[in-house]
Amino acid sequence: MHWRRLRRRCRRVIDGIPLPEPFSAQELCARLAADRDRPLRLLTLPTPTGLGMPTGMWLATEEGDYVFYDAQTSPLHQEHIILHEIGHLVCDHRMAVEDPRLFRYIDIEDPASIRRALGRTRYSDRQEQEAEMIASLILEGAGRVPAPTLLSGTLGGLASGMGLRSGTGPRGTRHPGAPCSRG
Repeated sequence: MHWRRLRRRCRRVIDGIPLPEPFSAQELCARLAADRDRPLRLLTLPTPTGLGMPTGMWLATEEGDYVFYDAQTSPLHQEHIILHEIGHLVCDHRMAVEDPRLFRYIDIEDPASIRRALGRTRYSDRQEQEAEMIASLILEGAGRVPAPTLLSGTLGGLASGMGLRSGTGPRGTRHPGAPCSRG
């Protein structure tokens, strides 16, 4: 039940954000920057990111927003990291305690101007869940990943292994959640 509420809440947050076609995280960031009338720059994190270091980070300064991401991963994972950080931005998440150690590898001329920073290991579970859900919803809307179904995950793997299908159509397929036929 919690998952459905989270999904609905995050859907409401991003419903007004038109996705570019063809989709790219970079173009979405450019549109968000224009809509917010505030610069939004994508930058790669120093490599290697190392254990305990975030794979993505959103920094809000007086001059604009910065989204840092790990460039040493797959393109789809890079997009997910960027969109996760965009999730923090559109939800206006904040850290309870700012840790100056987060900034030691970041080359921004005036670190004192940083008023918010969200590294992947530095915020509440709720904020993490919201940012992850927003990234997933955007990727679903862009056609990059399939939307979950009732037969997703382990249950979907079991159903597939047993030869069951979900959806509608010929050859005896059924709607997800419909009772199985006897026999």
